[in-house]
Amino acid sequence: MSHNVCMVSDFFYPNVGGVETHIYQLSQCLIERGHKVRSQNRIRNGYFISCSLPRLRSKIVIVTHAYGDRIGIRYLSNFLKVYYLPVTTFYNQNTLPTVVTTLPLFRDILVRERITIFHSHSAFSVLGQEGILHARTLGIRALFTDHSLFGFADGSSIITNKFLELSLADVHHVICVSHTSKENTVLRAALSPGNVSVIPNAIDTTQFIPDPLARNPKRVTIIVMSRLVYRKGMDLLARIIPAICSSYTNVDFIIGGDGPKRVELEEMREQEQLFNRVQFLGAVSHDDVRNVLVKGDIFLNTSLTEAFCIAIVEAASCGTRVGGVPEVLPSDMILMAEPRVQALTDALHDAIRMIKEGRHLQPNESHERVEKMYQWKDVAARTEKVYDLVAGQPAYTLQERLQRYRNGRPIAGVFYGLVVIVEVFFLWLLELLRPEKDIDVVPSPKPQTKSKKYFHHCI
Repeated sequence: MSHNVCMVSDFFYPNVGGVETHIYQLSQCLIERGHKVRSQNRIRNGYFISCSLPRLRSKIVIVTHAYGDRIGIRYLSNFLKVYYLPVTTFYNQNTLPTVVTTLPLFRDILVRERITIFHSHSAFSVLGQEGILHARTLGIRALFTDHSLFGFADGSSIITNKFLELSLADVHHVICVSHTSKENTVLRAALSPGNVSVIPNAIDTTQFIPDPLARNPKRVTIIVMSRLVYRKGMDLLARIIPAICSSYTNVDFIIGGDGPKRVELEEMREQEQLFNRVQFLGAVSHDDVRNVLVKGDIFLNTSLTEAFCIAIVEAASCGTRVGGVPEVLPSDMILMAEPRVQALTDALHDAIRMIKEGRHLQPNESHERVEKMYQWKDVAARTEKVYDLVAGQPAYTLQERLQRYRNGRPIAGVFYGLVVIVEVFFLWLLELLRPEKDIDVVPSPKPQTKSKKYFHHCI
């Protein structure tokens, strides 16, 4: 079954992270599975050329906010179309929440591209949550992929979970990247477990090939690749590094990534006089991640909450000893510890001893095992089945949508229902000012079957 899919998130390239990689790789694999094609037409030397070399205009489009001067429409590999919207951001690359003011932009895009499936990513993404509301108001089926874990006790988690519960009350299906994430999301958003699927992340193992020669045999190198934020355990890392460096004279740290906690880590390096042993790389482009990982003997993940962590699998594919979420890798490829300084320090001591004694997997063996476990093609095939499931579900009327918001939510549900009613009136006003029939629709692509070239003189 063919689908026109719009993937939406605040987090996409040129920003680098697990969500960004997931959206890009999934889109590319869906394009390769047949959601494509039209011929390439251009003018050269006064002649109109219809060329058999396919210009792949996918049925997958991505919507995110503008990044610097990257604004408007851009095309990535395989002509993956990306809309960089001119909206305001306010914190951690998130769009300023305005609820209904992004409706005109989404309406134009979803109508232009004839979108049939709206796929939002990340509970942290304001644009993704607003997009779900807009898509449902336009009658488009929606699903959501959760990439993170949340707590239940602190104020920010309580507020975020309540908004997520209201947003997901009207989606047709939810995808989580691990079983741990599924349990967390079901509890946070009060979902039925039967309406939640688990589809893990993956990596392109051809890009993460081990290179044992890149390591320094006289030193033990610990790699950290992460956003330098509180949720990723940077406060723990700032206390772990001095403890490890004081215990071993031949252990170095390479830290890739950027964020507000980098200042604290640099202050720690200065106070402990570890300039020669702790290296900061700043933000690392995805093309250079492998070149950093192959230098490491151990990959350290200090996240307080983690649903999957693609970086763990990337490191294991490069032959690096890792730590992280239990279900991602088997026990002989991963060391686990509680998110406490002493527990993580003890686990690092064990990992360092294993490296020195040669009791760890060899890089090539680790790569081969990861290659069999995680493939983006498998992720895309499983996601397509969810698209088929969502496409076959009945559409909800406005009354049914309002009832779904109110179920078990006597106050917040009524308030959110009023927001939906305001959005419906706003959509009605937009239809008066600019009818849907006046929006230019992207022509449906036609597959190219012949390999001949035809030349027509331009008149």
